[in-house]
Amino acid sequence: MHDIRAIRDNPSAFDAAMARLGVSSASSPILALDAERRAKIQAAETAQAEQNAASKLVGAAKAKGDEDEFQRLRALVAEKKAEVAALNEAAKAEDAKLTDLLMGLPNTPHGDVPDGADEADNVEIKRWGTPPVLEFEAREHYELAAAQGLDFATAGKLSGARFVVMRGAMARLHRALGQFMLDLHTEQHGLVEMNTPVLVRDAAMYGTGQLPKFAEDSYRTTNGWWLIPTSEVTLTNSVAGDVLDAADLPVRMVAQSQCFRSEAGSAGRDTSGILRQHQFEKVEMVSITHPDESFAEHERMTGCAEAVLEALGLAYRTVVLCTGDIGFGAMKTHDIEVWLPGQNTYREISSVSVCGAFQARRMNARFKPEDGGKPEFVHTLNGSGLAVGRCLIAVLENGQQADGSVELPQVLHGYLGGKTRVTAEGVLA
Repeated sequence: MHDIRAIRDNPSAFDAAMARLGVSSASSPILALDAERRAKIQAAETAQAEQNAASKLVGAAKAKGDEDEFQRLRALVAEKKAEVAALNEAAKAEDAKLTDLLMGLPNTPHGDVPDGADEADNVEIKRWGTPPVLEFEAREHYELAAAQGLDFATAGKLSGARFVVMRGAMARLHRALGQFMLDLHTEQHGLVEMNTPVLVRDAAMYGTGQLPKFAEDSYRTTNGWWLIPTSEVTLTNSVAGDVLDAADLPVRMVAQSQCFRSEAGSAGRDTSGILRQHQFEKVEMVSITHPDESFAEHERMTGCAEAVLEALGLAYRTVVLCTGDIGFGAMKTHDIEVWLPGQNTYREISSVSVCGAFQARRMNARFKPEDGGKPEFVHTLNGSGLAVGRCLIAVLENGQQADGSVELPQVLHGYLGGKTRVTAEGVLA
């Protein structure tokens, strides 16, 4: 959420930032509501002062025996009391409207985010590794003989489209990937492993920006809980309402969780295989930082995600998202795209975003400066480290052999009991 005082102090700068996202004259309705709210608050304060002054005179009129003045003052006190209540209620309603308006606006992009209309305008900043040269026609992951343990028929019977049941080698390999990522992040990158709920209250979804604008993208239970679209929601909201010590920053966390997304608006996209599912697993990184350190932390987190792919020997490229492709809550985002031979292209496997104080203001998450000054909002960051299912796709497609088997990255062998490949029969060997 945005700081109303900053908008009030420099509306032209706010409008210029919002215009980069295609939102024109964003400050006008905000400032109009703010002016109405402040006017009602001021009127309520004036009426309260008049009520207090009249109340002090009531006793004096009674003592003098001036019944007319006594009754007039009593009526004035009652009138002002009702006026104060009405004005406060009106100010409260205006404040709710203002909050809703601010909640619905995206974060302002950082100055070095490139302008652009869509993903075609994203800017590549790094490329690592060489895509494998296959001497046969590359297959997509779901076409490989080794991946026969991806059971879409049973999943369809149980749940419908965009679900999968994993059997045998596929289930074991998927589990190994998640364990490898968690071990790498906790042992080498200094993140604290967490295990959090997948059901959250409205406040948590508001805190990270899924609500109110993107309710249709998530699933809600009949008793009001939301299924998390990513553990960014729970990890970030773990500091909601807190005032942290500056000395305790940064807070770095990681969790592997089930994630649930309705994929609203994505009909017909990536319907084959496991690239875009309603239920999937992701290893998520979240950092809570001092404002002065958030952009350095963004680079560090990007490196943590890239390190997973490098350890697996998977070629990737990293891009900066343009204004037309950046997410709602982000000031700046790096997308990491892994090479998929079956599609003959790079596909997103991680997004790493710095959100500034945008989420912290929604959650009221602050820290105490070391100089003892007034508490300030922390900065929040989140990033995939990585999407486990998409990583499984990349391992399968990049390791595919002509006979339909798959050679597995060496770093996974220890997680698979020394097994090094998945045979064309779908068995680890």
